[in-house]
This record gives sequence, C-alpha cells and structure tokens, in this order.
Amino acid sequence: MDVFECVKTLSSIRSYVSKAVPDTVVREVIEAGRLAPSAHNDQPWQFVLVRDKTVLKGLETYCISGRFVSEVDFAVVVLTDPASKWHEIDGTRAVQNMVLTAWSRKLGSCWIGRLDREGLMKYLGIPGSLNVLTVLPFGYFDERRAGAVKNRKPPGQAFHLNRFGNREIK
Repeated sequence: MDVFECVKTLSSIRSYVSKAVPDTVVREVIEAGRLAPSAHNDQPWQFVLVRDKTVLKGLETYCISGRFVSEVDFAVVVLTDPASKWHEIDGTRAVQNMVLTAWSRKLGSCWIGRLDREGLMKYLGIPGSLNVLTVLPFGYFDERRAGAVKNRKPPGQAFHLNRFGNREIK
C-alpha cells in the first residue's frame, strides 16, 4: 500500500484479534520510528517494546483511554527527552511513521492519550528525566470493523491560498 493510500484509509483501531505478528514486521514498525526525521537530528526518543502478555495486561492499569492494550500482540511506549526543545513534535513524527508502517502491513493502532504517566513510569522503570508521549498498541484486527469513511472538513473549510481567508484553492 502506498503512503497516500495509508493516509486516506488509516483508522484508529480499538479492538484486536489474537494473531501473532511476525518478528520482522515488529522490527520494521519500531525501526520506522527510529528513522523519523528530527529537528537538529536530536532524535530525542526512546522506545520500549512490550511483547510479554503479562506486561501488556499490566499496561491496562495505566492506559486509561486504552484498556484494549492488553488485546494486542505488542505495544510501543514512546518516550521523549524534554532536554530537546522539539521533543514532542519529533516524537509525534516517530509515532506517525510507526502507525503508517503498521497500517501498510495490515496492523491497527491507536494513540493512547489518557495515561497514568507516573504509574506507567514506575511500572516499566522509566527514568524521571524522560517524558511518556504515548503508548501505541499494535495488532491485527477485523478489517470489517475499521472505519471506511473519514468525516473530515471539506477542502474549502481547511485550505487557504496565499493568505488566510482566500478560499480559491482548487
């Protein structure tokens, strides 16, 4: 699947099927995060790959808006270093690389935003000098349950040509 097709069809997946993801695909997904561009090439990220089912089950406690994390084959806890001025932007770039790479391999994911960050840091032994950006669950899913239609603003409400307010873009 080409990149634009991934962008057009990407859905947030919150329900998964029990099916192992090949190690080569797992590696490709996390490698996509590592390869993301970053400001000044700071690369202010660290990734905790979680594959152990017991640890995934334990993540439920800390993923307040993503208790489904225990259903997946693997998860990635994305950490950023606040010493870098652009750590959240750069970390988000890494997240998008991983999510789109996964989608191209028929894996679903969903950014988990509501987290008990302090508890998660203790649970996984993450140093206090780092920031937990998100937890990303990854796994196979029933493709019939993925949202086919995105409810997005039409171009005329989102685009401006040359200056704000000029809606003459085609």
